[in-house]
Amino acid sequence: MAADTKVQTEYKPIKTILVSQPKPERSPYYNLEKKYDIQIDWRPFIHVEGVSEKEFRKNRIRPDEFSAIIFTSKNAIEHFFRLVEEMRLKMSQDTKYFCISEAIANYLQKFILYRKRKVFVGVRKIEDLHSYFNKHKDKESFFLPNSNLGSQDVVDYLEANKIKYTTATMYKTLSSDLSDLSDITYDVLVFFSPLGIVSLYENFPDFKQNETRMAVFGSSTSKAVEEKGLTINIQAPSAESPSMTMALENYLKKSNPL
Repeated sequence: MAADTKVQTEYKPIKTILVSQPKPERSPYYNLEKKYDIQIDWRPFIHVEGVSEKEFRKNRIRPDEFSAIIFTSKNAIEHFFRLVEEMRLKMSQDTKYFCISEAIANYLQKFILYRKRKVFVGVRKIEDLHSYFNKHKDKESFFLPNSNLGSQDVVDYLEANKIKYTTATMYKTLSSDLSDLSDITYDVLVFFSPLGIVSLYENFPDFKQNETRMAVFGSSTSKAVEEKGLTINIQAPSAESPSMTMALENYLKKSNPL
């Protein structure tokens, strides 16, 4: 009997899901919504704000004085060139750019005349650029545009390899205002980042899970959820569920059988 009760509680039918991200134009989530006759809402729990020109100038740093820039995200690219423009600076055509992934390097093409000899690309982490840093570290002056959260893995790498660099905050990742959700309860909350959990508790310090199911993507997000004493009900990636939509569907097959 106890086991049956647990199953009934754990797989209680789902009617509403809140995904803590901006609403996409196309998504497999929409197929789930139709197939299982559920409501899926979208709401970013965090947002990015650029540092103002006035605030950045307090660092007494001129980005155009550096011969090499290290980019770790698309946000870093956007706010770097935004501040360069607002400060009325002009980057040299000889400036070198070190991008930790191909997606970031491709995004860089929106802002510069792309030439392979000045853009160095990794696979997904700073160590992938090791051979390029070794070749250029004694000749270039490096600048690392950062957020208020920092890039500790990048900083650790640069310091361990004795690469001289300067870093400064150009944008901030902040919790969004979710106060309008205070009286709304969802059957499932979907999180992809530890920052989403931070935002949840900044907005609702007294949050109690009760019967809400927590769907969590990634080990760092799982750790943040567990540190708050919450129960993870749906998890990805896994061998059975490499994506969050697959993890949700595997759960819905039990909670909302067709």
